[in-house]
Amino acid sequence: ERQRYPEETVNIVKSAFTGGVVGWVYGGLPAFYHGRKAFIEGSHGELFQNRADAVQSAHRAGLRSFIRYGWRWSWRVAAFVTIFNTVSTGLTVYRNKSTISNFASAGAFTGALFRMHLGLQGLAGGFVFGTAFGIPAGGLLMIMQKLAGETLQEKRNRERRELYEQKLAEWQSRLSVTEVLGQTESNAQGGPETETARES
Repeated sequence: ERQRYPEETVNIVKSAFTGGVVGWVYGGLPAFYHGRKAFIEGSHGELFQNRADAVQSAHRAGLRSFIRYGWRWSWRVAAFVTIFNTVSTGLTVYRNKSTISNFASAGAFTGALFRMHLGLQGLAGGFVFGTAFGIPAGGLLMIMQKLAGETLQEKRNRERRELYEQKLAEWQSRLSVTEVLGQTESNAQGGPETETARES
């Protein structure tokens, strides 16, 4: 039997990766255009060997900006999404039901955590922003699960029930084999005793 990671853990990792990619694109594309434009505006006096060299230099400047600012957004969005999903999944597993309040609480916690360095006002603002972000995000996730036909909770309960039934069937088959072996063994031991009793 192969050991698998729980589906919740896999979903958290997937969402963190997706959040990182989205953050990189969100931060990197505007930075690419801005870096390229700034290079073009600032390089009027430079001499290039040909037009291709000039275009290549502009693209390199844009690419540097894409990597620098994309990374800044990427890790922040990935961390936000990871914390949000970890808290909401933890609440869902602990309470054994998926509700909007789980997502609102996760958003409030994550928002407050990200704005904690700004003091009490930042903490309160992050709390409110996180709650306002968590409610529609949670509603969207719940609607998507309903449209899929089965929520994660229903799927988890079904898989647990199937696993229980499978283990029960295996246990019963092992028990029946043990009973058959026990009967065979008692018949084998009882056979010679009856033969010796007949001879005497």
